[in-house]
Amino acid sequence: MTAYMDRKDLTNRDIPAERRRQIIDNVRRVLDTIAAAEQQSGRPEGAVRLLAAVKTRDVGEIMAAVDAGVPMIGENRPQEAVAVGGILAEEFSRRGIAVPFHLIGQLQSNKINKILPYVDTVESVDSAKLAGKLSTRAVAAQKHLDIFLEVNVSGESSKSGCAPERAQDIAGEIAGLPGLTLVGLMAVGAHVDDRAQVSRGYERLRALRDAVAASGSEGTETCTQLSMGMSGDYQLAIAAGATVVRLGTAIFGKRAYK
Repeated sequence: MTAYMDRKDLTNRDIPAERRRQIIDNVRRVLDTIAAAEQQSGRPEGAVRLLAAVKTRDVGEIMAAVDAGVPMIGENRPQEAVAVGGILAEEFSRRGIAVPFHLIGQLQSNKINKILPYVDTVESVDSAKLAGKLSTRAVAAQKHLDIFLEVNVSGESSKSGCAPERAQDIAGEIAGLPGLTLVGLMAVGAHVDDRAQVSRGYERLRALRDAVAASGSEGTETCTQLSMGMSGDYQLAIAAGATVVRLGTAIFGKRAYK
């Protein structure tokens, strides 16, 4: 368990009215910015979906974002997904809504069974080996998972993801596994000030996605999504073809904990 979870109760449902209003205003601002970026890039309205990256956020904060119009949420850490998953399901049910729950951070195989009751999509699959374990356990649990293949398009050693030159082969292996659907590719942008370099990485991911979808391998025709772009660079990602942007700070502000 991460240390900050001893100091912050992620299951808390009640937040101050001022904090709730702050989150709602931020979500509306982000949605407007996404719409403007779609238009500027010549893309149709609604081409890009917003995912709230909810690392270190409690249930009250998450639900404020959902109530403001966020259609998807994503947890970085499996232990956080487990901590809030059941309560969020209760809140969604009470409102009569379905909100896809993604795991967007690294997943170790010993955490798979713990997240299965809560997660619909895993965006951080970086190997056929991990996908195979997800497949086996999803089938055993009679559950279906959508999968993004994570690709390290920046080449930074600090980033997770498979090598770009391996992406098409790994995607083909994932696409043939039972209990899983390969829905797209995911990347974290380069952590550099050169925005052109960031854009090139995203454009490379788009080209890889196109190659996978056009490969003719069984199951790859569903690989249509691109999850890329975070709070500091999501407009670049939209211009490059993102269909999902994963925003945390832009919605919730800076994190008090790491």
